[in-house]
Amino acid sequence: MFSGRGRRVAACTALALSAGMLLATPASADDAVPTKPRALAERQEAHKPAPRTLTLPQAGTARAGVQAADATSPLLADLNGDGFEDLVYRDTFGFLYSVTADGMAPFGTADDTIAKDVIPIGNQSGDERPEVLVLSETGSLVMYVDNNEFGSEDAGGNLRPGNFVGNGWQTYNKVFSPGDVDGDGRADVIGRTKTGQLYLYLGTGVAEKPLSGRILVGSGWGKFDQIVGVGDANGDGHADLYARDTAGQLFFYPGTGVVDQPFSRPTSIGGGWNTYSQIVAGGGGSVLGRSLDGTLYYYAPKGDGTLNGRVQEGDKGVWSDAAQIANAGTIPYLGRHGVNAVTTNGSWYWYDNTTTGKLSPRVAISGADPYMADLHLFSVSSVNNDGFGDDGFVIDGTLYIDGEEIGGGWGVYSAIVGPGDLTGDGKGDLVARDRSGVLWLYKGNGLGTGFAGRVSLGGGWNAFNKLLGAGDYTGDGLTDLLARTTGGDLYVYPGTGNASAPFRPRALVGSGWNTFKQLTAPGDLNADGKGDLLGVNSAGELYRYFNTSPARFAPKAKIGTGYQVYNNFS
Repeated sequence: MFSGRGRRVAACTALALSAGMLLATPASADDAVPTKPRALAERQEAHKPAPRTLTLPQAGTARAGVQAADATSPLLADLNGDGFEDLVYRDTFGFLYSVTADGMAPFGTADDTIAKDVIPIGNQSGDERPEVLVLSETGSLVMYVDNNEFGSEDAGGNLRPGNFVGNGWQTYNKVFSPGDVDGDGRADVIGRTKTGQLYLYLGTGVAEKPLSGRILVGSGWGKFDQIVGVGDANGDGHADLYARDTAGQLFFYPGTGVVDQPFSRPTSIGGGWNTYSQIVAGGGGSVLGRSLDGTLYYYAPKGDGTLNGRVQEGDKGVWSDAAQIANAGTIPYLGRHGVNAVTTNGSWYWYDNTTTGKLSPRVAISGADPYMADLHLFSVSSVNNDGFGDDGFVIDGTLYIDGEEIGGGWGVYSAIVGPGDLTGDGKGDLVARDRSGVLWLYKGNGLGTGFAGRVSLGGGWNAFNKLLGAGDYTGDGLTDLLARTTGGDLYVYPGTGNASAPFRPRALVGSGWNTFKQLTAPGDLNADGKGDLLGVNSAGELYRYFNTSPARFAPKAKIGTGYQVYNNFS
């Protein structure tokens, strides 16, 4: 079962114990490097997801507009053999679960790989078991086979060790299966580049090499923030797509059966689809929408690409723990998962993201400690391969990340930010501003143990009193950087994924951001794949800003009070 966060926190605990620190107050910087103690690991291991089943479909019964699989519309994720699609999701702790009409179960790989996204591709190799592609944070793609025996008490099952498909898949901001494009009865795979091109990979039926070489099949798809492959939605035997733009308009792209031009001109389905943080394929051309509160709604196909009215799927809010549902149209997000908060007396707390636009109740990390009050803690997006945010300190010029000593010479910097992968290799990087205003790039090694030699990105960065970021703010899947001036103007520096020039020219996001004493990038707060922001004003009120992209935020929403007790909220 996937447990990256537990492994990371356990490692931090071990480091703390070896240094003689377990909620004890260190006497000096030489005594201990502050790390998150075992409380978080225990909380992660002890969590129990809300039980659920798929009420639509129920085993052995058809639902409106959905038929069992046939040669031209293969099922992608029938995990219990009942002839209907099932769901797999990654929760906020990094675990995977399967959900069928029989119930839910852990769904993980033998090698404990952290899944950025899961792409079910049906039965490719002819052994009657569904297979899934697992995309890692660093861009590797591996095909696994469901190890569950149909008809057993286990509703999901762990995955057999898989066949390596390839590296470099971080070049795409979305990888998904539309179903069977070329009519051979096997599901195919599409990757969308960060510049909006679509590339098609045909299924081969060969387990050792499940995908063919890529074929360019379209461009201009960057205008959509969600793309969902739904199989055959109009009954003509070809794989179809739904795509949503940032205004919330949904479009239907019928399949053609022609490999190099697989989709014809779109039909507008209607607006209002930005109500949903994730739009998910539901099987047989149906669509599921995940609302902000974690409720799923089911839309049955009418057979012509349009959809029937929605029906609630299961209990209200039960999917609030789902950070990424397989077959969802979102750009998957990993990297940051909450906020560190340190009070004026040095008490250290942690707030998790919840995917519902709010933070979880705080967890105590350590008690009052003058050492922590004076020490500047900063949070960075994942710089190792576990997919979760990391904690940084500079002590006597030495940089530590999650208790790991990185090296000396970091005392020259007035700001250090870890927004994510800036160089396009799938590994988390850092930028650091020196006291003369020069910004430097440090390319990460993907293990969280070191960085390449620094590269200058130019001067003038002292114009900003805050640098921050955690992922994508422009809707292309590339990591961006945000910068606030002393006058309160907030700018975005769009990422390029190019190590030699990681940012495009800045664009103004808006003014008035100096209202906030604390401004932080917690990652994705509503499971839509976009980086969001949190601000704390002088009265201690906490406000949320959802990113609606490109480089725009929804109106602020107050989600808490009493945050004036923190002098560090990052």
